[in-house]
Amino acid sequence: MNPATLPWPFPRWIAHRGAGKLAPENTLAAFELGWRLGWRAFECDVKLSADGVPFLLHDATLQRTTDGRGAAGARTWDELARLDAGGWHSPAYAGEPLLRLDRLAEWALPRGAWLNLEIKPSPGAEAVTGAEVARAAAALWRAHGAGEPGGPAWPLLTSFQPAALQAARQAAPHLPRGLLLDRLWPGCWAVARSLGCVAVVLNHRLWSAELLAQQRAAGWRTLAYTVNDAAHAETLLGWGLDAIITDEVETLGPNRPANT
Repeated sequence: MNPATLPWPFPRWIAHRGAGKLAPENTLAAFELGWRLGWRAFECDVKLSADGVPFLLHDATLQRTTDGRGAAGARTWDELARLDAGGWHSPAYAGEPLLRLDRLAEWALPRGAWLNLEIKPSPGAEAVTGAEVARAAAALWRAHGAGEPGGPAWPLLTSFQPAALQAARQAAPHLPRGLLLDRLWPGCWAVARSLGCVAVVLNHRLWSAELLAQQRAAGWRTLAYTVNDAAHAETLLGWGLDAIITDEVETLGPNRPANT
């Protein structure tokens, strides 16, 4: 049976980087705010510190979202833990720290939140980041009962970097994977197939009704990022899209009558 014809096993609405516009993205404050607003599925970005600790940050450098500067992957976790990752957003969040993956799992899994972990390697660290994030996620989720009856669903590991997904597959083959695409480069579908992906996650502008039908027929679950327009979200879901990643956590999402 084609898995794409089965019910979508994960939430349809996914909050981007937590509530990553209303609160500092990829921090615990953002996830807590998203939870209070009714969200139960979250996307976030995971990379490695210089000493191999998986933590959340989107950029390769620190200056946009912390009071640090330079390459994030060149700092140890002890150095990163001292940075302010909230003051850039607004004074109310000054002093909010960067978030380790293990701390996020401790927050998310007991309350039933589901996570899409985007593997976001520092340049040149694609394979090691994919492997370490997958190993850490497998251990953290298993410790909370993933894989057991009634346990939490495994996270979906995604990346724009095939090398990161390949390393993740080797390290933890049971974790579901998805290829992120911001353009349809030659051979992308064959690469997704070779990586054993269960999903393809496209920039929302790339999807058409025809392309979506083709990829579902090929056996993939289909997701779109970052969809912030209600009418466009309705169109995509009408075409059969499985899940939407959005910044608009107040106006779209699981608890809005038009979006169920």
